[in-house]
Amino acid sequence: MDAALKRHPLLVTALAPVIPHLLGSAFNIWYNMTVVDPLLIAAGLKQRFIDTVIVWNPIAYLAAVAIWTYLILSLRPAFQRLRRAENVPADQLNRDRRRLVHLPWYGAAISGASWLLGAIAFLVSLAITGRPMNAQLFWHLPISFGISGFIATTQGFFVIEWATQWGLFPLFFQDARPDRLKGIRPISLRMRGFMWAVSASVCPIGSLLLLLFAPPSPGTNPQLFGVFVGVIGAAFALFSALLIGRSVAEPVDELREAAQAVTQGRLDVQVPLRRADEFGALIGEFNLMVTGLREKEQLRQTFGAHVGRKAAEEILTRDPGLGGTEQEITVMFVDIRSFTARSAHLSPTQAVGLLNEFLRAMVEAVEGEHGGMINKFLGDGFMALFGIGSDTRNHADKAVAAACSIQRTMERLNAQRAARGEDSIQIGIGINTGPAIVGSIGSPERMEFTVIGNTVNVASRIEALNKALSTSLLLSKDTRDALQRSVELRALPPQAVKGVDQPVEIFTVAV
Repeated sequence: MDAALKRHPLLVTALAPVIPHLLGSAFNIWYNMTVVDPLLIAAGLKQRFIDTVIVWNPIAYLAAVAIWTYLILSLRPAFQRLRRAENVPADQLNRDRRRLVHLPWYGAAISGASWLLGAIAFLVSLAITGRPMNAQLFWHLPISFGISGFIATTQGFFVIEWATQWGLFPLFFQDARPDRLKGIRPISLRMRGFMWAVSASVCPIGSLLLLLFAPPSPGTNPQLFGVFVGVIGAAFALFSALLIGRSVAEPVDELREAAQAVTQGRLDVQVPLRRADEFGALIGEFNLMVTGLREKEQLRQTFGAHVGRKAAEEILTRDPGLGGTEQEITVMFVDIRSFTARSAHLSPTQAVGLLNEFLRAMVEAVEGEHGGMINKFLGDGFMALFGIGSDTRNHADKAVAAACSIQRTMERLNAQRAARGEDSIQIGIGINTGPAIVGSIGSPERMEFTVIGNTVNVASRIEALNKALSTSLLLSKDTRDALQRSVELRALPPQAVKGVDQPVEIFTVAV
């Protein structure tokens, strides 16, 4: 059935009411033959009843089929164009979408009117003969048509709804939400509850009450007949309840599974939107929420690839406006020695390749191993920050450990370059600890997350001292004093640093 619905959804929708109406008609025929026929005692009444069947049934069925076929065929032009991925005029598409949402109601109206008019037509046809009629006919004919109509109309409504939601909604609402369509009256959850109450209790009990008050038909056992009719009504009531329960349980299960997927980090989930009721609105908002989360994650990944993962996370958790806060951090500058002279003998591709090889290893050493944040790439070097974000403990220790890790990484990298016959890379590292302003700086149109202050300037100046002192790693006295763990350091003569009045005490890691 599902395969047929996918291949021929319009045809399946057109045929959806057939089985419910065949079942209703079967019950009607059985009831009329068993109960009504013995009541047609007066001469000519039985023949009039047969003549009415011969005349009324073709008229009623043909009229109902004609109206239903017109409704289905009115959807065909847009259906065919949508299947061919062609554009449909907006007015036509919105009209057909509204008609599609209302199709179960149209089917129920056609069915209910046919059965109601049938009961009236048969009573009038028998009455105008002028022959005496058994008063029981005024009970049993409405019961026959009422129960039959109830079976056909309620089951037909839910089958049509199922066919449209699973077969046609995915095509007609590819880029739109059914719940946001204007001018529609979908069946609400309250109405579903009311229909369940009617189908599960009012109709079966009402039918039994009518039989209880109705005079017994000749040749029937009132008790057994009442039990049989009650069982038939209850069976269809339970089937209606099953359909209604399924229409409520399915979206709940889909939402639950999708929510579990989102909690597991899967942001590619989308709940199929086949409803125009409250569940449709809920599913639509859920999908919108997941889309927002997915876009934010894509932004985080793309943003993080440009400014660094740590910086991206810090920016996204801070106030999005301009401004900063003062906090104590450790700043590290790393620079490739004599890169300008080296790059003069390299092609642009080779120069970029050298930088990428170097920086790839540095990012892992700083961010991957020691929780730092590479804030800026500075051509042939970078500036890294420690103590930014949620974990501000031991930032000086982490910076020194990262510097030692960088030196070991460079030894391995240079060994690989030597094996390829390439020159080694020499670097200088400078570290300083102190207060700095951390935040987003710039203009509302172009902001940059960075740090400013004398601490940053001194770290840069200390890194530049490596060349004159023939060292590769230098750190300030402030960094040494901030260390929580013991590190073997060697003091160097204080150095004059631009922007600082007194010579700066510096240290290097003892080897």
